[in-house]
Amino acid sequence: MKSALRRLSVRLSGCLFGWIADQRVRAALGLILTLGVPTTVTSSSEAATLDAVKARDQLICGINPNLPGFGQPDKEGAFKGFNADICHAIAAAVLGDASKVKFVPLTATIRFQALMSGEVDLLTHNSTWTMQRDTGAGLHFTGFTFFDGQSFMVKKSAGITSVTELGGASVCTQQGSTSELNAADFFRAHKLKYELVSFASDDDAAKAFGDGRCDVLTSDTSALASARLKLADAENYVILPELISKEPLGLVVRDGDDKWFDVVRWTLNALIDAEELGVTKGNAVDEVKSPNPEVKRLLGVEGKFGSRIGLSEDWAMRAVQAGGNYGEIFERNVGASSPLKLPRGMNALWSKGGILYAPPIR
Repeated sequence: MKSALRRLSVRLSGCLFGWIADQRVRAALGLILTLGVPTTVTSSSEAATLDAVKARDQLICGINPNLPGFGQPDKEGAFKGFNADICHAIAAAVLGDASKVKFVPLTATIRFQALMSGEVDLLTHNSTWTMQRDTGAGLHFTGFTFFDGQSFMVKKSAGITSVTELGGASVCTQQGSTSELNAADFFRAHKLKYELVSFASDDDAAKAFGDGRCDVLTSDTSALASARLKLADAENYVILPELISKEPLGLVVRDGDDKWFDVVRWTLNALIDAEELGVTKGNAVDEVKSPNPEVKRLLGVEGKFGSRIGLSEDWAMRAVQAGGNYGEIFERNVGASSPLKLPRGMNALWSKGGILYAPPIR
């Protein structure tokens, strides 16, 4: 049995994940992953996703569809938000057109399976980067998009001002998320009794909380701010100030596809570097005349950095022109001028008191 599965694993690993359509092949792949049989991506498939995206002329992004400010369809069905804009930037870098993105709504329980099966090229889902996910599930996190932490939201009328007052509470959360595990760790560590009530999606958990089916809603602070916007009486809820975990969120690709990993990682880095260098959506074209060598390298005027990752030399300029640099994307979707009004905090540039930092393009 093991021998047969290994032979099947080798055959499957040579396929382009982005083109898997046969349900029987998907089922076989699921069986292999379930049984823990290792799959090996050979060097011939290292550029598989980039080649598939170019051939398809479309980027397929997996996204959480229920997070205002991060990812949510508008009245016309077009996805808007921080995560959506990152995908648009990558599409612009790779295909020269920010609109060439197909968004696939995913729940927390199926998001990684959808990536591994090839249903999406990239996962931007407010997924926490953990060691188990990065080393044991065939996944590869490309970099930090948002530094977050988990907290709790309660009704103001409850009079609760600290997480240490949550003993005996019923807690709504999303099934299959790190929030479930973190909540269990927190209550156990503080020897507090609680009842965990899990739901298939964060939207379902927030609705149940609003309907009074539990006393507390727990998730990443950014997700709680998004959930509060959807409550009928949003002003009557408060997010407690303490954080019970570190939640570094990042973009996720399949392990073993180094070329695609480089494209996604360096497009994100370019957006961060652009903010640091003062390159914006509005001035990117004019900045090609900048005397600053760092700006010249970023915008493709000097060096051959685009060709190193299989893209045109103006890849970073196209990414910035899609929706602005990292700071512009943050401010528009989740910052002070947005309904969420989240502070930059840790997500400010390292030079401005935060921990956001990208390697230089040189």
